[in-house]
Amino acid sequence: MTRDLPTHLSRAERPAQLLVADDDQRLLAGLADLLRGAGHTVTEALGGPAACEALDNQDFDLALLDLHMPEIDGYEVMAHAQDVQPHCGVIVISGESTFTSVSRALRRGALDYVKKPFAPDELLETVRNVLGQRSLIRDHAKVQHRLKKSEALHRYLVNSSPDIVFVLDKAGRICFINNKVNSLLGYTPTDLIGEHFGLLLDDQDITRGTYALQDASVSADNPRTLEVRMKTRGSRRANRHFEVTAFPIDPDTWPHTNDPEERAIGQRARIYGTARDVTERKEAEAFINFQAYHDLLTRLPNRALFKDRLNLAITQARRNSQKLAVMFLDLDRFKVINDTLGHAMGDRLLQAVTRRLEECLRRGDTLSRFGGDEFTLLLPAIHGKEDARQIANKLIRALQPPFQLGDHEVFVGISIGIAVFPDAGDSLDQLIQNADIAMYHVKGKGKGDYRFYSDTMSIDTANRLSLERDLRLALDRDELRVHYQPQVCANTNRIVGLEALVRWQHPERGLLYPPDFLPLAEETKLIDDLSERVLAKACHQVGQWIHDGHDDLRLAVNLSPIQVEHPRFVHTLMEQLRTYQFPPHNLEIEITENVIMNDLEQISQKLRELADYGVRIAIDDFGTGYSSLNYLHRLPIHTLKVDQSFIRGIRNSEDGACIVNAIVAMAHGLKLEIVAEGVETDAQLCYLRQLGCHQVQGFFYGPAQPAEFIRRSLSRDRLAQNVTAV
Repeated sequence: MTRDLPTHLSRAERPAQLLVADDDQRLLAGLADLLRGAGHTVTEALGGPAACEALDNQDFDLALLDLHMPEIDGYEVMAHAQDVQPHCGVIVISGESTFTSVSRALRRGALDYVKKPFAPDELLETVRNVLGQRSLIRDHAKVQHRLKKSEALHRYLVNSSPDIVFVLDKAGRICFINNKVNSLLGYTPTDLIGEHFGLLLDDQDITRGTYALQDASVSADNPRTLEVRMKTRGSRRANRHFEVTAFPIDPDTWPHTNDPEERAIGQRARIYGTARDVTERKEAEAFINFQAYHDLLTRLPNRALFKDRLNLAITQARRNSQKLAVMFLDLDRFKVINDTLGHAMGDRLLQAVTRRLEECLRRGDTLSRFGGDEFTLLLPAIHGKEDARQIANKLIRALQPPFQLGDHEVFVGISIGIAVFPDAGDSLDQLIQNADIAMYHVKGKGKGDYRFYSDTMSIDTANRLSLERDLRLALDRDELRVHYQPQVCANTNRIVGLEALVRWQHPERGLLYPPDFLPLAEETKLIDDLSERVLAKACHQVGQWIHDGHDDLRLAVNLSPIQVEHPRFVHTLMEQLRTYQFPPHNLEIEITENVIMNDLEQISQKLRELADYGVRIAIDDFGTGYSSLNYLHRLPIHTLKVDQSFIRGIRNSEDGACIVNAIVAMAHGLKLEIVAEGVETDAQLCYLRQLGCHQVQGFFYGPAQPAEFIRRSLSRDRLAQNVTAV
């Protein structure tokens, strides 16, 4: 306590007296212990009232205050401290870091601002700096008091001041300037004596600075204070910010002295001023302001700044009868890369994407990061849709080349929704929302493209939201069903495999098929839960049939790109097989060529791991994608499924089936099995048998059926085999 210290100790010799105020007892105690460990004397105040009471009863060198406290907040405690202990400095320690809060605290007299959670070393360094500043200020005040009695002390004070002190004549020329100008700006006083004060000012501030000093309303009681930039000499540093305070002086009041030089200064002196270096404060304010309106990762405008610029652009477009466009951009496959390579690589990818996108923009366009992997783009003053179309195509092309992230080469695409003012909305919210809706329609059609908003999309979106809500409920209510389409041996007509196909028994719309809801499941990230549910049902049902004697029965399941690209895909799949005791060699997963080619290196590794477990790999819709012999040779693929569009080309002759012929011949050469999809006629079946196609599936043998129907079919199949054997 201050009153318990020996009275002969000066303020500089005794430990610093600190007041710590917070409404969180744990944080308060931790902070107090940290400061005591640094040698300070600490008084703890739990909340604002306790802090005010302590200020009334004790003297403190420094108070560390939280802003948000019940009853009496930090701002009120600061005001009370100014009234009862104006010499007590204040540091604000708060979780609030908005520009408004920081600015308000600094205006109320806070000497520094530390954001929670803080680093202990940083906090202690801040306390040391502020205590040092307070000590300098106190010493400065003492010297000022003694200055009235000593000319020598006056010179010492001026030359030791932390600020530049200067005297100007009536023409604005420098009569005197202290040595501080050397350490702050690189000039010596002798360089500047006789030069106009404007020599020190930044070119853009010369007129404003010189005019302010000549203002007739300025007096000793009403000094002029302004902020200007001053030039540094012989340094690569940028010009520094100073707060200049100046007022006129009467030569007759200049102290009498025997020094001829000082007498000459006194005769010419007309303006006395100080210049305080506020560069760090200005930079801190600029950084806080930048944080408030920009995304720190990409340095792009954030949502708030984008909306501000869009509002302004709408006003100008309305006034000038112009059009503008708002684009909503969403990266394709970013989540997979982020989950696979980690958030650090994801951040690097976002920065690289930003650089490419910025190269496509016109002067005056605003690209903003809206959050995550979503961006918005404002195109002001366009002539029509064609301008927006050209920019959209440039953006899509810009992201097509791969990105190099360390040792990894990755590909991302972009889906773009476009809303044009005033056709697609005449307000900020409408334009952003409708561009977002258009972007989701791109996602639903396969990604990597752009679409303009139209009124029909709003109806589709309302239906989509309703269906999304119902789909989430369907998972909870177990409304998903698994139907199976037999895969039949082309020679024996025996069922050798079952392809699991999901159906949704909607309580109002009846039985829904995959095209009605699977794209929505992928967009809303419900595909993982849905696929896990379907695989669980299929493993349970088909597993029972396998254990009942159908040892060679194969279960075929389609997997979405999102599932396969997930970093834990292999682990999750094998965990499910172990959970349901399903034999891995009875499972065949079906993926498309496009999934493989999106990231050949990563997908290849996953497929090899599954093949090592015994899982079979099939290429679905073969012939409609890349169809590269290179990947067929490199990957552990067991089966090719010929797309039904090629099967439909089969008539009674071989002329319309050349693609099927080539695929079957290639599969035989690579020793791969063939499954022909969409077989509907006897002619198609006979043709495929002659080609040597191993297995077929399609409406010729019936549509996909529920489990009970399949169970009976398997029983009849077994009975027929037994009769044949007898």
